[in-house]
Amino acid sequence: MKNKNIQLLPYLDDFLLSLQSNNYSQETIYNYERDLEVFQNFLEEVDTEFDDINKKTILNYKAYLTSQDRKTPILEVGEKKLSSFSINRMLSSLRSYLKFLIDMDYKSPISPDMVKLVKTERKNLRVSEFEEIVKIIESPMQFEKNEKVALRNRAMFEMLFSTGMRISELVNLKKSQIDKTGRIFIIGKGKKERFVYLTPRAKKHLKNYLEIRGDIDSPYVFIPYRGKNVHIKDKKISCTYLQRKIKKYRELIGINLPLSCHSIRHAFATYLAESGANPAAIQILLGHESLDTTTRYVHVSDRYAERMHRKYHPLKE
Repeated sequence: MKNKNIQLLPYLDDFLLSLQSNNYSQETIYNYERDLEVFQNFLEEVDTEFDDINKKTILNYKAYLTSQDRKTPILEVGEKKLSSFSINRMLSSLRSYLKFLIDMDYKSPISPDMVKLVKTERKNLRVSEFEEIVKIIESPMQFEKNEKVALRNRAMFEMLFSTGMRISELVNLKKSQIDKTGRIFIIGKGKKERFVYLTPRAKKHLKNYLEIRGDIDSPYVFIPYRGKNVHIKDKKISCTYLQRKIKKYRELIGINLPLSCHSIRHAFATYLAESGANPAAIQILLGHESLDTTTRYVHVSDRYAERMHRKYHPLKE
């Protein structure tokens, strides 16, 4: 594991290799590794060997995850409290690791079943006003002095809202995935394949960026620059870069509601639903395996609920 002289979790490399051999994506494997690094950080802080962990250790680990004093995988103090969904993802990673040890007949100090997930909060996901989404999408042209960076970031935001892509799918996007009609072939989570579609507006801004980008020798659509115009060879935009930019633009514009790349994906689904799109179609566009997941996106708007009430209530007149 990274930045560790001593690996507290036995056979961790074998576990990650097993994920790779089972055709998990590199991003998924990386997320498992990061989650287990957090658990390793915890064991170091409480001075506990892996072989000595028990039910109380897991209880303390849950408390650690809910604390803002927890360490991130790179040993920084967490900036904000983790959501119950994030905590459960980390606990699930630990459970999968313990299951692997047992499946391979390695020694595991506790059963995976002892790692119980926490109760998740059911909350109304808030979606930014449409006007705020538009301001964020257009903001690179206002705040970026480098024209290439401005056109690139504008095109990226336009494509996020046009297609509902995940940020990881966007930064890994290659020119070969886009056809002349604006249809984009995506291989998403779990190697699931789907098509997403560019609006005429998004196609226009992508064209503007590609014209100034020029014939750069890179398979990726969106490329980073060092200094004013120098392309960094064989590199791609990082998810962290784009998240930082949205945060900066949001603060400069004066939008109070927290907004991220994932918020734009939420807004894509919500505003399609508000315009009457079928949830099953939105499910396909988002690449969700379950329609239940999609409905968390499309039923978040109070305005939508109010309009449906006014339209369909049997005693409205």
